[in-house]
Amino acid sequence: MPSPTAAVIVAALDEVANIDHVIDTALASRHVTTVIVADGGSTDGTRERVAHRAHHDPRVRLIDNPHRVQSAGLNVAASIADTDLLVRLDGHTTYASDYIDASVAAWGKDLAVGGPMRARGDTPWSEATAHAMDDPMAIGPARFHHATSAEEVDTVYLGTFERAAFLDVGGFRTFPSGTVEDTDFYRRWRARGGIVRVDPAVRSWYHPRSTWRGLWRQYVRYGRGKAELLWMNGRLPSLRPAAPAALVLLLGVGAIVAVSATPWPLVALVGSWGLVLGVVAARSPARRLRTAAAAATMHVAYGTGLWVGVFAGRPQVHTLGMPETASRT
Repeated sequence: MPSPTAAVIVAALDEVANIDHVIDTALASRHVTTVIVADGGSTDGTRERVAHRAHHDPRVRLIDNPHRVQSAGLNVAASIADTDLLVRLDGHTTYASDYIDASVAAWGKDLAVGGPMRARGDTPWSEATAHAMDDPMAIGPARFHHATSAEEVDTVYLGTFERAAFLDVGGFRTFPSGTVEDTDFYRRWRARGGIVRVDPAVRSWYHPRSTWRGLWRQYVRYGRGKAELLWMNGRLPSLRPAAPAALVLLLGVGAIVAVSATPWPLVALVGSWGLVLGVVAARSPARRLRTAAAAATMHVAYGTGLWVGVFAGRPQVHTLGMPETASRT
């Protein structure tokens, strides 16, 4: 059988610090015939850098993403690719030199495959956040984070899959939160009989937000995205988001009870949560107080975002960047 050809698709916005690494990772694979970067209006030099690379290597293509959002950019890139496979890369990630070859080796018919979502920080705060993201008590037990051997999962980080199947599923949909397009896509992928698999041989390292504010806003959006999926599908994609939502609800109820009656329920709740954060901090190899703070931020922001999304009502969901797209509610 001939080796499958692959197009690397990237939705970029102000990624000049890492875009060369992304392109170099793509071009290092013999399977890659084109690298399509959909730029959403970068102002930091990303666009100029990709244009420079495209001028010197015809495999690199720069296209516009007028919708700016990541899901639309990926759809535009996928729609103009002419390969067997699509390999999604992200500008916030560092990749092993064999990332794409390992992805293609792990791929199979009706299979979407990716590696575990590992984190690596490059500032004191992002390093602490990375430690929290690698701990199941902070981030939850999702196998796409923690798998140590190849196994089927409900969703996976980034991913490699057949282009024809991607188009058949309908590409990525855009949610108001600007998140969960991957969770939604892989749910639809599995509904049509496809399989999603995580394989630790596919190695990459996600770079978390470098400030507390950035982490808070990111996880509020993540929580809101899960509520959007609840509205769309009548259920959460898993029970994992229920834990931070329950924590925020109980903190609010406990605060009311503390003011009106007794503080002890709130004290017990905060104490129990503090023990969990203490375990996360103790298992961190460094920056333990920051790791506990990052985990607490992730919990409260995620739960807050989920409740915001619940009360926001049914979202308007669109399919942008695909041929003959139509809005869906």
